[in-house]
Amino acid sequence: MTVKAATKQIIEEAASLLQNGKLVAFPTETVYGLAADACNDAAVAEIFAAKGRPSFNPLIIHFADFAAAKEFVIWNERAEILANKFPAAPLTLILPRKPNCKISLLASAGGDTIGVRVPANDIARALCQAAATPLAAPSANRSGRVSPTTAAHVQSEFGDNILIIDGGNCDIGIESSVIDLSGEYPVLLRPGFIASEELSQILGEPVLSLAQHSGTLKSPGMLTSHYAPSLPVILNVEEVDASQALLAFGDNIPDGAKFTLNLSEQADLTQAASNLFAYLRQLDNPAFSAICVMPIPNTGLGVAINDRLQRAAAK
Repeated sequence: MTVKAATKQIIEEAASLLQNGKLVAFPTETVYGLAADACNDAAVAEIFAAKGRPSFNPLIIHFADFAAAKEFVIWNERAEILANKFPAAPLTLILPRKPNCKISLLASAGGDTIGVRVPANDIARALCQAAATPLAAPSANRSGRVSPTTAAHVQSEFGDNILIIDGGNCDIGIESSVIDLSGEYPVLLRPGFIASEELSQILGEPVLSLAQHSGTLKSPGMLTSHYAPSLPVILNVEEVDASQALLAFGDNIPDGAKFTLNLSEQADLTQAASNLFAYLRQLDNPAFSAICVMPIPNTGLGVAINDRLQRAAAK
């Protein structure tokens, strides 16, 4: 098995593999996912084994639509509001499991909630529809490594061991926003493309931040050290030496770096997000002593970008 273009035949082949307990990599609008039948304990365990993923880090479950998701979680008014506003989007809703829910407990790390999402990508939804089962799908990379935004990135992680559906470059390039709707108040567990302020406006109430939240991990991407290249990552630099690679933002480039990749010369946060993981991968080269990162504004989508960079820089 290897990289194959996203034809109807390949989607049907991938669906058959999933139904037989195999793993498949597929594109979404955020990053490429590594999918398994979420109701198959052994298949879900294969995700953890393939990624080397900590068992207490839950997996997001993907559906063709929210009507399918409602069969597995206890729906509520907040979920209905967000699902109506974002019927397919880079947004994950954390909700309580239904009694006798068939989704593997391993997928929710033994917890009593599940993260459900409907991707805004035609290939992803077609695969969910063809597989006729919920798909547990974290990013298609080794745990803690930089998330993949192309089929080639996935192949560099797993070789030809799995079928990789090639859907081109991901449109957004940063993981979904994760909002916990299982408690008394909505809590943004992971910043993403849809900002907390927008979610708060739609819900008509404050959305709490992770700093205001305590309890078990209900979302992926919440470990302190995550999305980590093998090189040290140094944030908010103003000076760079010739041994270091530079991840730039905007046009005020410090002197000294011999190799630079610019997330966005126009200081466009959306463009920066789409380039982030691909550029981190390119700079993660033993020819350099470290990856230096220029300051990124901590507003809007910049909050999610800085969240990923801080995890990449964690010891």
